[in-house]
Amino acid sequence: MIIENETDLAGMKEVSDAVALTLRDMRAYACPGMSTRDLDNYGGGLLKKFGAKSAPYLTYKFPGNTCISINNEVCHGIPSDKRIIQEGDLLNIDVSAELAGFWSDNGGSFIVGQDIHGKAHLIDTSREILKKAITMIKGGVKINEVGGLIENEAKKRGYKVIKNLGGHGIGRALHERPDAILNYRDRLDQRRFRKNTVVAIETFIATDSSLAIELSDDFTLVGDKGGFSVQHEHTIVVTDGFPIILTEQNGIWE
Repeated sequence: MIIENETDLAGMKEVSDAVALTLRDMRAYACPGMSTRDLDNYGGGLLKKFGAKSAPYLTYKFPGNTCISINNEVCHGIPSDKRIIQEGDLLNIDVSAELAGFWSDNGGSFIVGQDIHGKAHLIDTSREILKKAITMIKGGVKINEVGGLIENEAKKRGYKVIKNLGGHGIGRALHERPDAILNYRDRLDQRRFRKNTVVAIETFIATDSSLAIELSDDFTLVGDKGGFSVQHEHTIVVTDGFPIILTEQNGIWE
């Protein structure tokens, strides 16, 4: 989506506040002993209060309000009464929604309770890389340069990136052009970010895997070589300088 006027920007800010605050409150609400379905129902209630509708349900008939992934799951985990959150679990929540014709997307990984499995460094790495990537983005910057930064920063810290997942354009639908804003440098990709474009920027940082593969439920993605993976995501507006971070209220950098 290209922001063409103040009405467009106001609409994107409203839906972005809805998904950001929903993600923030879901992260605070999550605790050991709770099912991922309970957590998802809580998030669905928050979205409803904002007047927003679940984007994955509207777009793909996803069986939940939000995507909730645990430990070895990369993303798109289906909420379930049978998935009980445990102390020290690595949890990823991805919240996207539509409101008044505008769409926004954000996500974050975090540890529930104590970091008994030692994954805080992985999470901090992903958060820091997302911040560096967003700082780099402005009109005219090559998309593949941002991907290169993400992969290089991950390698410096001993991690890999998931190469078949990435960010995307957004605004009038959940996924728009530019699509495939990847976490590595594709030398054949000569596209550049365009001023006033709305994009969702995502980091997928992993311990062992480089590709995500789909399970038989047709939604959940896991790493091709196992291990853990984390994701952090903001929806932004590209400018001539520092981007407008529409989902800043989610608190994933705090």
